[in-house]
Amino acid sequence: MQFSNMVSRLFLLAAIVLFCIALASSDAKIENQDTQRGQEVKGANRRLLTSVDCVGLCRVRCSLHSRPNVCTRACGTCCARCNCVPPGTSGNREMCGRCYTDMTTHGNKTKCP
Repeated sequence: MQFSNMVSRLFLLAAIVLFCIALASSDAKIENQDTQRGQEVKGANRRLLTSVDCVGLCRVRCSLHSRPNVCTRACGTCCARCNCVPPGTSGNREMCGRCYTDMTTHGNKTKCP
């Protein structure tokens, strides 16, 4: 009786260990697939955020600006923090939400172009 009880406990323990290994490896596969598709896994709750081409979008956004280098630098900072660049060369800032519209400089001027 004791031998069969011990065998069943070992079998149950082995099943739990194998389940945990399979679960951990599937999580790693999901993370690798998502990062290869241009998505990043962020935070403890593992939300998927699509990565934005900040350099290219900011270059287009600031192409008509009177000071394109300053605009591109500010736009890159805003894009990195908010993961968004509004469409067009000016305006449309509200399309990126409060993160983009509420960011200010030290002088309380709007930071994001």
